[in-house]
Order: sequence, then structure tokens, then C-alpha cells
Amino acid sequence: MRAVIVDCAIYREGCRTQGPSDFSDALAEARAGGDAFLWIGLHEPTEKEFDLVSSEFGLHPLAVEDALSAHQRPKLEVYDDSLFAVLKPVIYEPESDTVTTGELMVFVGDSFVVTVRHGEGAPLAAVRHRLEADPGVLRHGPTAVLYAVSDAVVDAYIEVGAELQTDLEELEAEVFAPNGGESKNTASRIYTFKRQVLEFRRATVPLAQPMLRLSSPGLPFVDEHAQPFFRDVSDHLTRANEQVEALDRLLSDILSAHLAQMSVRQNDDMRKISAWAAMAAVPTMVAGVYGMNFDHMPELEWVWGYPAVILLMVVCEVGLYRLFKRRGWL
Repeated sequence: MRAVIVDCAIYREGCRTQGPSDFSDALAEARAGGDAFLWIGLHEPTEKEFDLVSSEFGLHPLAVEDALSAHQRPKLEVYDDSLFAVLKPVIYEPESDTVTTGELMVFVGDSFVVTVRHGEGAPLAAVRHRLEADPGVLRHGPTAVLYAVSDAVVDAYIEVGAELQTDLEELEAEVFAPNGGESKNTASRIYTFKRQVLEFRRATVPLAQPMLRLSSPGLPFVDEHAQPFFRDVSDHLTRANEQVEALDRLLSDILSAHLAQMSVRQNDDMRKISAWAAMAAVPTMVAGVYGMNFDHMPELEWVWGYPAVILLMVVCEVGLYRLFKRRGWL
């Protein structure tokens, strides 16, 4: 269990205190004091390892199943003995220009907070350090932890959205460059980018409803004084969702513009091919006519017949070339 438990501490009056090493005894001590709570952080526990925690804290079996499966949409569930929230942290990897999502489950109950992290995108260590440096916020108990975790996750959404916006501007400049979009990988890059935005959207959009519920009164295990703070998180999340929607629309527009450019280039190529084919058809036709083996044909016995036919071919070719050039086919 020590490898699974990332951190376990009792917080009294906003300050971290020394407590029993066993989390069962630590929970009992936190509840006995009345002004303290226990925060235990877990990283990718197995079912057997999490059974010890769930039985001690009285977590609902459905919430435990969701916390172990780690393939959940962001949501908020209220049970008899706890509040269960699912968040999807997002990190941006600049080396590969990709978006990676993790999963973070938060159980809030009577004098305890249990966080379960899956993946590498959860900023729990930084959140814990920031809260421990601000006892005034941590004094509000488990609600402060839920708020700080939600705020950190949503702030990361805005940062990732800004990074994706920068990448999108670079892709847009490449596609609309004079010779841009000619690479065979351009459409593939746009589709890959769109999948990154879709992954980002799956993390941000479903979280809007849980944040609205947290900012509304009457929710158990949530301090009523925290509603304005959750409302602020909800406002930031709205900004993030607007960023995602804008990115998705711009990507669709860029893809449509790229496909239109490819269609225009193909039409130009076909016009050029057709023009050259028409120019090649005229001398071929004239030479084909005079290559037929008939005894009686005009100009066969005429001294100037051959130069006249060559001159006719040249005049036709020059005329066709000027016509196609004026119409922009060549």
C-alpha cells in the first residue's frame, strides 16, 4: 500500500499535523478532533489495494468501481456518505504537439478527502503544496481541496487551449501560404489536430454541469461559503469550452479550405492537360489526313503543299496557345 499511497496527512486549522502512519487511525483521529480532516492520495490502485480504503471510508461500491475503471466522463455524484467527482486533467506535450489526458477522482466525505489519480496529467502534488502554503484556504476543510483541485485542472485547460491555438495558427499559415497545402501529409495533419481537439473537448465540455452543481446551494459535503469560488471555476471553464469550440470550428474551416484548394489545383491541372492535348490534336489530325493512301487528294502534286500544311499547323498551334493563355489554362 505504501507504493499506492502517494501522501496521507491530517490537516487541523489549515495546517498539516503529524498523525498515525495507518490511515485508519488517522481518520479516527481527524474525526475525533472535529476541526480536522484527512487527505489521502492514491495513484492507480488495484482493486485489492483500494478495498482497504473503500471499506474504511465507507465509499459507495459504484463510485469505487468508477474510480478503478479509469474510463469515466467528468461527472459529479452524491451518495449517502460521500461526494464523488471525476475530472480529466489535460497536459500538452510540446515535443510531439499532442494532448494527453489523465483521470482524477475525488471523494469528499465526513472529515476526509480521497483522491485517486490515473495517468500523469493530475497536478495533485502542486495543489497540495500550494494549499499547505495557504492555511487560510485549507482551513475550510475538504471543500477547499475539491475547489483547489478543480481550479488547477480548469486553469490547465486554458493553458493547453492557448498552446493549441498557437499550433493552429501555424497550421493555418502553412495551409494558406502561396505554395502551402501541397504536401500529401497536410490533410493527415489537420485530421490529427482535430482528434487532439476532440480529446481536449471530451475533458472540458462534460465538466460544465458538475461545476454548476458545485456552485449551487444545497449540495451535501460542500461548504456553502465555497459557492462563489466554484462559480469562478465555472466561469473559467466556460472560457476553456469557448476556446475548444473556436478551435474545432477553425479546424473544420481550414480543412474545408484545404480541400477546396486541392480541388482548384486539380482543376487547373486538368485544364492544362486538356489544353496541351488540344494543341497536340491539331497537327496529329492534319498529319493523319495527309498520311492516308488515296490517289486523289488536294495539294498532293502542288509544290508548296508541304510548306503550306506545316504553316497551317504552326498557325493553329499559335492560335490555340494564345487562346488558352488568355483564358488562364496555360
